Amino acid sequence: METQREHESPAILVTGVSSGIGNSIARQLIRAGYRVFGSVRKRQDAARLSKEFGGAYTPLIFDVTDEKAVNRAAALVKKSLGTDKLSGLVNNAGIAVPGPLLELPLSEFRRQIEVNLVSVLAVTKTFFPLLRLRSAAGGRPARIVNISSVAGQFALPFLGPYAASKHGVEGLSDSLRRECMVYGVDVVVIDPATISTPIWSKSEDFDLSPYSRSPYLEPMKRMLKIMPESGRNGTPPERIGELVVQIFRVKRPRVRYTIGRGRTRIWISTHLLSPRRVDRILAKALGLGGRLGGS
Repeated sequence: METQREHESPAILVTGVSSGIGNSIARQLIRAGYRVFGSVRKRQDAARLSKEFGGAYTPLIFDVTDEKAVNRAAALVKKSLGTDKLSGLVNNAGIAVPGPLLELPLSEFRRQIEVNLVSVLAVTKTFFPLLRLRSAAGGRPARIVNISSVAGQFALPFLGPYAASKHGVEGLSDSLRRECMVYGVDVVVIDPATISTPIWSKSEDFDLSPYSRSPYLEPMKRMLKIMPESGRNGTPPERIGELVVQIFRVKRPRVRYTIGRGRTRIWISTHLLSPRRVDRILAKALGLGGRLGGS
């Protein structure tokens, strides 16, 4: 049963809170006094987080690609809010589909784009009527925070599907921000670099058998060896949660934040080095071979 304090707390919806960055975002928002509606895909995760987070957390069970389930969740949130409105939406849910673009099944590429890009727009459209607009009395307009990635600025080999989805999130967010000006709703992007989350350890379980005869086999092995070590040395995900709290609290947040270990290296690669120079560095590090001309 809701307490009066929880009812009066500003409410924010966060997708994908079962672990990693989304979990840290939900945790930090609750600590800062917000009421959080957080999506998970499994009922056991909903029960676990309800116990862990307490009454300030309301679980929503849906997959972001399931339109009917998203609509049901929106109806539940609307009923729970009553006459109140959401103060914010954080689109965090996502996956990473690795593999060489020329050999990856198109179904896997479509799955990557559907989860990481199409669903961002789908969730935003579904919950937008529940956001507080500029015309609403009693409080500042809502903000939408889209969790992208430095992969939206810099694309590594064998992470092409993920990079494509995050480049899409960057473009979608810019257009959405400008269109939402008519409602007074702001859109902010966070580009995490290397963050210490379970997604890095999952790379160790990647099945290389479909690529046993591929020219990419050895370079992929090198890539998969690097990724878990990078993740273990990454920035704690709590930093992302703290940043999200800051974005909702400050009067005028920046349009885009890049955060996490390795962000300086990404900046150098995208601003100071030529693309061909970066190609040669990656080719040497991963054993990709070949050399293309030009700059």
